Amino acid sequence: MSAKVTLQDIADALGVSRNTVSKAINNTGVLAEATRQKVLEKAIEMGYKQFSYANSISDITNPFSSQPKASGEIALFSGNFLNNSHFASTMLDKFQYEISMLGYSLTMHRVDHQNIESRTLPLSYRPDNTKAIVCIEMFDHSYCEMLCSLGLPVLMIDAPVASYWRPLNADVLLMDNFSNIYTVVNDMSKKGITKIGFVGQVTHCRSFYERFIAFREAMYINNLNFDEKYCLTEVHPHGLEYREYLFEALTKIQEMPELFICANDFVALDLISGLKRMGIECPRDIKIFGFDDSPESKIMSPSLSTSHIHSQIIGYSAANLIISRIEQPDLNYRITYTETDLIYRESTQM
Repeated sequence: MSAKVTLQDIADALGVSRNTVSKAINNTGVLAEATRQKVLEKAIEMGYKQFSYANSISDITNPFSSQPKASGEIALFSGNFLNNSHFASTMLDKFQYEISMLGYSLTMHRVDHQNIESRTLPLSYRPDNTKAIVCIEMFDHSYCEMLCSLGLPVLMIDAPVASYWRPLNADVLLMDNFSNIYTVVNDMSKKGITKIGFVGQVTHCRSFYERFIAFREAMYINNLNFDEKYCLTEVHPHGLEYREYLFEALTKIQEMPELFICANDFVALDLISGLKRMGIECPRDIKIFGFDDSPESKIMSPSLSTSHIHSQIIGYSAANLIISRIEQPDLNYRITYTETDLIYRESTQM
């Protein structure tokens, strides 16, 4: 009798981890489709039999084929144009793939200022076949409350700051906005950097607010003085107006910090632009840390230290949250965080 094939045998044959094999075999966790397929094909080739979810070989190679297909649309509402630099552009590819495997389609709707002011739905929205709503870049709390009153499952990917004290009837999905900022402050303090400031509109959204709170807590934990004179957190329109605001604000700072932590990479880009206009160079004169790991962060000069968001994991998690809410509408509302990775580049070099 031949020896029983184990998960470790398959992992060794492919040169991958046992955990990767387990995810593919059991159809759990986040895994690239090509990797999953490669693991399953190798498992079948080696004679592995214990596929926990499969009734046939066709189930193994296509685990969704035996599931009854749902139908209907999931409506995406966005308050801003989602260009290729936004993490949502990659996230939505994964999200759409996951819901389409279950029979749902995705419709996209731009919410403009007139919709927000009048509390009206976009003209493109058709409620008849909509099963759920997903919100991205939707930070007007009253408008989000209106969406949550429509009687449909709602998922907020990030959320208005006011949702802390006026919770929405919705699930909330965020990235980890804390861990990497704690680490950056700790690492920099060990190198003698103690004067640290924060740049970004703190009340813009929950993520910006949490990054600011992480900065303040990290300063406290590391016995460093939190000084508001190093922080530029006023509310101001985005775009060129914000870049000009930052430049003007920088010129009024009497003493620069040694490091600025920014609410995201695009704030960091505007900040570096303003500093250059003043003849202040990064990282020679001041260190900069961003957030999001946008495509621009890799190619700008200097390349930007940042926090990498796993867009595909957010897409997978979003699909899981909204589908489970459709299937079990009475679940308690959930706040879910996905991990982020700290990336050091030139902008924080000593």
